Amino acid sequence: MKKILRELTKSENSSYIVKEEITTQFAAPFHFHQGYEFTYIVKGHGKFYGGDSLLNFTGGDLYLFGIGFPHYFINDKSFIKSGELAHSIVIQFDDDFLGGDFYLQPEFLLVKTLLKTAHLGIKITNPGIQLKRLMIDAPKTSGLKGLINLLRILETVASLKKEETTTISTDIFENSIITKKKANKLDEVYKYVLENFKERITSQKAASLAFMNKSAFCRYFKRRTNKTLSQFVNHVRVTHAIHLLAEEDMSISKVCFECGFDNLSYFNRQFKTVTGKTPYAYRKEFS
Repeated sequence: MKKILRELTKSENSSYIVKEEITTQFAAPFHFHQGYEFTYIVKGHGKFYGGDSLLNFTGGDLYLFGIGFPHYFINDKSFIKSGELAHSIVIQFDDDFLGGDFYLQPEFLLVKTLLKTAHLGIKITNPGIQLKRLMIDAPKTSGLKGLINLLRILETVASLKKEETTTISTDIFENSIITKKKANKLDEVYKYVLENFKERITSQKAASLAFMNKSAFCRYFKRRTNKTLSQFVNHVRVTHAIHLLAEEDMSISKVCFECGFDNLSYFNRQFKTVTGKTPYAYRKEFS
């Protein structure tokens, strides 16, 4: 997919950036940075597009994105309608935020390895209370205390066991830095699908959002995403089904219709295409 570059802009008296967002819904487009980013979801749930993967996200999730890693969070309609506010804390820092050679110091060996892996995106599985507290404290601290807080976050994540972290993208994912700042034609299409996947999605509507005719749009979408629009929509629906099968006590047929599929047999085939398992096998294995 095409990505939009969002520059890191530090203040004069800080070597890193902390942002706290409390809003009705996360609004950043599909983008990447020329630096690193920790994102902690304090409250909210929905879909997360990172690299070449589509996942569910929820409150308590913590992510680390490397240089050039494209990412996009969008809240589910059910969360937006609940009236609750989405809440996230983001810490961004450059490759040389402590000086060009600090990674060469022996004390930073684990951190260097961590940041090297971050170009594929990292999800911290069930971050502990201490790590969550460090992220919560980030907007409240500045100066040397804030810098020490960031170093503690890096040290804590770098010291986690292998099973406590998950690589988001596949090994074949290539992070490419795109410096053009023009708007992405597909931003509104992604938003349209992710917000309306439970309803009927049409190529005509998607094409109009990209200001293209239908046939040109279909070719453009396939070239940019390596998927047809139908495959992309099915991927989004299956991702939502994964969440429902794991978190909700509802029948597989109800999950099927809740995700926007109107045929149980087709749902089963698409679920297996995306996950390699049938919905029944997935739920049994998860349980």
